[in-house]
Amino acid sequence: MVEARWNGQVIASSDDTVVVEGNHYFPADSVDPALLKASATTSNCPWKGTAHYHTLVVDGAENRDAVWYYPEPKDKAAQIKGRLAFWKGVEVKA
Repeated sequence: MVEARWNGQVIASSDDTVVVEGNHYFPADSVDPALLKASATTSNCPWKGTAHYHTLVVDGAENRDAVWYYPEPKDKAAQIKGRLAFWKGVEVKA
């Protein structure tokens, strides 16, 4: 089971993650949507496509753009469609 934690709370937990470039991509349904706040931030990866972001909100604390996902990944990254990954202090442990 792989678990993502931030600010003392489990953000995601799944035994079905996909690892790309050292990052665990969790199924979207393994993350509590109440912890996610939409962000207008995007970035581009030449082989994965355009990433979109969410801010984590846990017990009133915010971690801006700590969650990213590719809503329409390029063909080479199709395995991460419908999945989210974490950074900015979110601990991911297998």
